Amino acid sequence: MPVKLRAGANKRAPDNGAVTAPDSSPLSARPTLHVAVLMRRVPVTGVAARWKPWHWALHDVVPQQPQHGDVPHQLYDNDDGQCWIFPGHTVELFRDDAEGYYLNATSGAPGWFVMWRMHDGADGGEPMPRPEAVSVSYHDAGRWLDAQETVEQVPAPPEVVEWLRAFVDAHYQPDPKRRQRPQSFQPLTDRFGNPARVSTEEKRRGGGGGG
Repeated sequence: MPVKLRAGANKRAPDNGAVTAPDSSPLSARPTLHVAVLMRRVPVTGVAARWKPWHWALHDVVPQQPQHGDVPHQLYDNDDGQCWIFPGHTVELFRDDAEGYYLNATSGAPGWFVMWRMHDGADGGEPMPRPEAVSVSYHDAGRWLDAQETVEQVPAPPEVVEWLRAFVDAHYQPDPKRRQRPQSFQPLTDRFGNPARVSTEEKRRGGGGGG
């Protein structure tokens, strides 16, 4: 399966309501958010529709609400496609991954990263998507992509971006640049890339000296 990292749809679910600010303090040891993931089955248009009439895509990540319940369920099914909600995901911030959060928070469009997989449907039904993990770390997204997983991104709301940036401001310490070795200490190589041997001894002329 080809690896893809793409932006999800910008439409919000019709019944999400306003996004509330995270309850966890960004300065605490382990700030945590509880979220739900929305996935949409959207029609495929054009020539590609001959082989695949629809495809699944990440739609949104929203704060977990009591009405979401604790099991995946369908929110709607209309001409625009289906939308399912997958509650019960946790996003935690770890101090040792502050750089990953920094890379996200300082990007042009800070967002959520969702890794998801397709699974066989129950009782022989059609395959369904299943979000496996949600993160706000560029490092997590990179590791998932390296493992050939499907990763998609959607923008995070301003409240979450501010929460993330506050954690970065409190915990991110850029690694000092390594001191570059002086040029005179750089290893020498020949034209084939092999280590070159340098001798300070004077080259002797052939034939030996006369008396």
